[in-house]
This record gives sequence, C-alpha cells and structure tokens, in this order.
Amino acid sequence: MMLGLGLDGGDGHKRFTKGENFVLAGGSEETHERMSETAIKVNEQLARRGKRLEDVSCEEFHDMVRKASENWNQ
Repeated sequence: MMLGLGLDGGDGHKRFTKGENFVLAGGSEETHERMSETAIKVNEQLARRGKRLEDVSCEEFHDMVRKASENWNQ
C-alpha cells in the first residue's frame, strides 16, 4: 500500500483520497493533486509490467515513483 501524507494544507480543507494500492491524506490542493497523479501513474506502470505492488522490489518501486513524478518541476 502506498501512503501519502501532505503536511502543507493550510487552507482549511480536509483532503482524503483512496484508490487501488494507495491512501492519500492532507496537503494543499496542489500537493494532494501531485500525490494522486503519482499514485495513479505508479499503478499504470504496474499494470504495463503485469505486476502487483507487493511483487516489485524497493529499487523498482523507487524508479517507478521517480518516473511518475519527473514532470513536477517543469
């Protein structure tokens, strides 16, 4: 299970998203959106590889997260 915790939510909104393999809580609108996008992209990569989250190594998981979030700063 992927768990995302956003700690920068100061606008009074409570954000919580649950999906396949992930639970996300908190954060600003932008942070929560980024966490959601990353989790969805990781799940898409898993599907393309024909694997489940629990079947990938830590290194493979980190590579998938890195790839899923590579456009954040652009």
